[in-house]
Amino acid sequence: MNAITRRRFLQSMGALGAAAGAPFAFAVRHGGATAAEALVIEKEAAAFANPLRLPGASGLYGVMRAADLRELRVMRTELEILPGKRTPYLAYVAESAGKRFLNPALLAKQGEEIRVRMVNQLQEPTIIHWHGLGNDARNDGNGLYVAEPGKAYEYAFKVRDRASMYFYHPHPHGYIPGQVYHGLASLLFVEDEEEAALRRSLDLALGETEIPLVLQDRNFDAQGRLEYRISREEMFQGFLGSRLLVNLTEGPFIAAARRIYRFRVLNGSNARTYKLAFLQGGRRLRYYLAGTDGGLLAAPQRIDQTFISPGQRLDLLLDLREAKEGRPVTLATLAFDPMHAEGAGGDSMAGMDHGKMGAQQAPAAAMQDMTMEGEPRALLRIDVKSSPAYAKKVPATLSKLPPAKVQAGAPRRIKLAQDGKGKWTINGQVYDAARNAFTVQRGAAETWLIENDRASMPHPMHIHGFQFHVLERLASPAQVRELAGTHGRLPQDLGFTDTVHVWPGESVRVAFDFSHPYSGDQDYVFHCHNLEHAELGMMIRYRVKA
Repeated sequence: MNAITRRRFLQSMGALGAAAGAPFAFAVRHGGATAAEALVIEKEAAAFANPLRLPGASGLYGVMRAADLRELRVMRTELEILPGKRTPYLAYVAESAGKRFLNPALLAKQGEEIRVRMVNQLQEPTIIHWHGLGNDARNDGNGLYVAEPGKAYEYAFKVRDRASMYFYHPHPHGYIPGQVYHGLASLLFVEDEEEAALRRSLDLALGETEIPLVLQDRNFDAQGRLEYRISREEMFQGFLGSRLLVNLTEGPFIAAARRIYRFRVLNGSNARTYKLAFLQGGRRLRYYLAGTDGGLLAAPQRIDQTFISPGQRLDLLLDLREAKEGRPVTLATLAFDPMHAEGAGGDSMAGMDHGKMGAQQAPAAAMQDMTMEGEPRALLRIDVKSSPAYAKKVPATLSKLPPAKVQAGAPRRIKLAQDGKGKWTINGQVYDAARNAFTVQRGAAETWLIENDRASMPHPMHIHGFQFHVLERLASPAQVRELAGTHGRLPQDLGFTDTVHVWPGESVRVAFDFSHPYSGDQDYVFHCHNLEHAELGMMIRYRVKA
């Protein structure tokens, strides 16, 4: 049989033409070589038959005020993910006002206190990381502190961050990928005056016209149980599931009016990157990027496609008045080159293909069962219905975004690579929980140059404790340059972020402000949010010295 690698499959899709654009007009292209691809994706979405799970008053993703949360039990339960089948699942379970919540979606206002007791009912250690929040080290959940089986952990912190959609998930080193994969993750919405103003101006309601979308990929056995059997090669490359889920729904659809919708997207996959677009009738619809990891941008950015890597969040505004009534719109991930094992050679496992089988040579007959990273696929069908008149417009200004605090002089260099022995490294080191790789001074401004080796993979690099600004991208691959504006930055680089995707051969210059209100030294981690990469060493501990 002929071997089919992911690279050869993607090359067969054809190259996508591109034109770089300035802010408010990033890479808008229609028709051409992508029209046939779009129609194939839309045909796939036409068969979607499962209503999208939405946040409700209880149950899975039930919405509750964080101030009302007193206890989260980390435990095993069951859910019907695939129709008619019960799936064993790990969940954060809460009870309030006689209601039971699984992985509750939490609402908090800037300045509120969160006090919650996490009770570990698993047979392995765990801890909750409040991803994106600028907490002190003890409340960050970075894995330096954990709750052993049968034990509890007390959190108490003030929400000091800008409004955004953050999320929470486990972070015990040695167990992170498996616990996330089997269900432990949910959302935290922080609200402030700018956020409230946007909701008022567009008449948005959470769960109705403001819809969170959690993107995940999973494998199931014949009984509907999750499978996380991972080969040595897959561990090195990062796990890919064969089935794509949105809000734990396979083949989802929603009905929508002809008005502006807000989609708040979290890439909750262990390792998969997506290239998001809205399609109708073989063309890409334009939409607005309103915010990123760290909240609203200063102004909305008009785009028609964007990457989102593991751990990242995007705040999207789609005006369905620009779509044709009576014909569905499809949220899709478009074809792209995942750039796995760029330039790798010799005996390193980086030479392996990142397919479901974890081998370079996947038989052609197996392709039907594989969902390769970079493969064009439908994610969600939006059925556009007639509706009352709606006259709202996307505001030209969304927030007062604080400027970057840029350090003078040479940047701190952060080099991403693999050691040729199956480990991923940062500055030549693999993770050592007992050792700080470096120290920064509280209140300091630092510029980092994050350099990814050419013989590497993409790495979504996440910092604990702080947000940062992307200043510049250098030596980006063509598929990134074609979406970029000034200084090589992508639209999602224009705001605060906590996770930046660094492609093979690319360097990204970022600016940190290490100011914080806490007393004493604070220890955090910096790591790849490809969760298998973090487990294989791509994480360092750093200290902010008082």
